Amino acid sequence: MRFLRFVVFNALETLLRLFPFPCKTGLIKIGNPGKDSPVFLTCNYHLTVQRVKRVLEGMEAFLLVANSRGINVWCASAGGHLTNHEVISVLKTSGIEDLVAHKKIILPQLAATGVEAKVIKQKTGWRVIWGPVYAKDIPHFLKNSLKKTTVMSGVAFPWTQRLEMAVAWAFFLSGILSLVMIFFWPKSVLTLILLVWGLSFIIFLSFPLYSRFMNSEGKKVSTLFSKIGRMSFQLLLWIGIVLALFAYSILAKDFSLAVVLRWSVISFVVIFILSFDLAGSTPTFRGGLLAEKQLEVVLNKEGCKGAGFCEKVCPQNCFEVDKMEHTASMINRERCIQCGACIVQCPFDALCFESSEGEKIPPETIRRFKLNLLGSRLKKSG
Repeated sequence: MRFLRFVVFNALETLLRLFPFPCKTGLIKIGNPGKDSPVFLTCNYHLTVQRVKRVLEGMEAFLLVANSRGINVWCASAGGHLTNHEVISVLKTSGIEDLVAHKKIILPQLAATGVEAKVIKQKTGWRVIWGPVYAKDIPHFLKNSLKKTTVMSGVAFPWTQRLEMAVAWAFFLSGILSLVMIFFWPKSVLTLILLVWGLSFIIFLSFPLYSRFMNSEGKKVSTLFSKIGRMSFQLLLWIGIVLALFAYSILAKDFSLAVVLRWSVISFVVIFILSFDLAGSTPTFRGGLLAEKQLEVVLNKEGCKGAGFCEKVCPQNCFEVDKMEHTASMINRERCIQCGACIVQCPFDALCFESSEGEKIPPETIRRFKLNLLGSRLKKSG
């Protein structure tokens, strides 16, 4: 019964993944935890909480659910909805300090864009340990003495995640467009729904085939008409649909230029919406709407002390720390998605954003101002 409920919740919330889905905050006991049991923290996005709880089944642990306004960890942290304030609040109000004999809290690595480990330590005495990117790696993380492997630290976009995003976008977009279509061509609503779902699956599931072209130059993300060689994958897809419409109309001996044009325009709109900020729907590319995609993370070698926080929180494994020389280097700079986690966590302010004109954005600005939906930084408390 529990498994069936989990499957149903996953299915329903995958359909609604583009919307906030909050759940109760506070303390959850997994098994029969004791004084030495690990303490985890996550956001109050219901789907995330359910998945983390399922991974922790059979263990003895405490799970703190912090208020993120029902938004997933990465988006909430970048947008200022999961910050120091929310973490400190749940630590103070949950009663966890009376239940354990230690002060170590394991946070999801992707919270590093908005939660400062240094501030949590200063204000509460709790030491932040950055856990794996994905909940499924928690058992291995615990067995490995709370140490992450390179795989645990990196984001990916496997077919399962691509399938979820395809379903989420298809459900949202087909619903919106169907409401419009029903007033003009009600008999075509079913065809529209099939078209939206089909295109969504094609664009997301075939992502590995064209993803390497998306950020080929300085992480400048392509949209529908960006040149990838001579033309984009999405443009080729649309041309194929138009040709198929003409071919079908002719072969069916029911040619209608108006119908062909109508569906050509509709398919264009669908592909454009799905592709407009496709990179922003992936964990491996920086969203094209964000101004910071044009910025570069710069490391000040003189200020670097080799503390290694950048290496621990980077979701693209861009950094390598030389423990003998006590310095870090960006060995995989081309992978950087400008998430800012390394800048936020560096205790020596040895990292910052820099524009192509040489203008530097200091770490304090990145910590104080969070991203809104349009990619501009807005001041957030906490």
